[in-house]
Amino acid sequence: MKFDVETMLEYNRESVAFCGMIPDNYERIDLERKHPAVIILAGGAYWRRSDREKQSVALKFLSQGISPWILEYSVVPRVFPQALGEVLTAVGWLRNHAGEYHIDAENICVCGFSAGGHLAASTGCFWNRDFIQSSLKTPGRLVRPDKLILCYPVISAGRYAHQESICCLLGEEGAQKEELRALVSLENQVDEDFPPVFLWHTATDAAVPVQNALLFAMSLADKKIPLEMYVYPDGRHGLSTGDFTSCGELAYGRQYSCAEWVDKAVAFIWRR
Repeated sequence: MKFDVETMLEYNRESVAFCGMIPDNYERIDLERKHPAVIILAGGAYWRRSDREKQSVALKFLSQGISPWILEYSVVPRVFPQALGEVLTAVGWLRNHAGEYHIDAENICVCGFSAGGHLAASTGCFWNRDFIQSSLKTPGRLVRPDKLILCYPVISAGRYAHQESICCLLGEEGAQKEELRALVSLENQVDEDFPPVFLWHTATDAAVPVQNALLFAMSLADKKIPLEMYVYPDGRHGLSTGDFTSCGELAYGRQYSCAEWVDKAVAFIWRR
């Protein structure tokens, strides 16, 4: 399924694809049984969306009774907060249409990888800010995700920044403005109404340093936000599901220690 958020998002001027998967027997099951939903945001430094973090991840969740939805959010030349508005619009759309697809409207998760992890974390940081609420015509808590899954996320625009992601997110001119860089340094943006978080990274990530995850975890802990976190001892950036991934330099058929993250994340989603 696809929908155009142009009519719902004032500053959006292009069509955004939002495709979901649901069990083929969802209309025949007990009406009281509802599926959690997860919106998947692939990484790609805000200039592309990596294919290896889309369907392979979605099928893992689908096999565990979770309805996955892949959002092809805007990337360059569109800049902050365009993609953020699209994700929050998608959360609100799913919540409004939950009954049609047997989705639990109180268990909608956003899962992001790398720069997609920054985008997912941004939904938790900014969903209630005036600048985004006014752009979305003040939807209130309708657009607040219930949970976040952050996979080797870009978090900071400071010392440990993935500079390419920050530059693409803000644009070349915006990336030179300290106030904008401070705004998208998400370790400084956590408040008490932040959703519970599942977070994982690898200690040897050479592209997005693990300090991004550690800084964010400290901020979450300071605000007493529920957090489940794993730092795996080895593994390069962009491992996706961590098993049998074939893309670029990733070794096809190798099972990485981080592959367990999917089962742990599934338990996190189902847990009340």
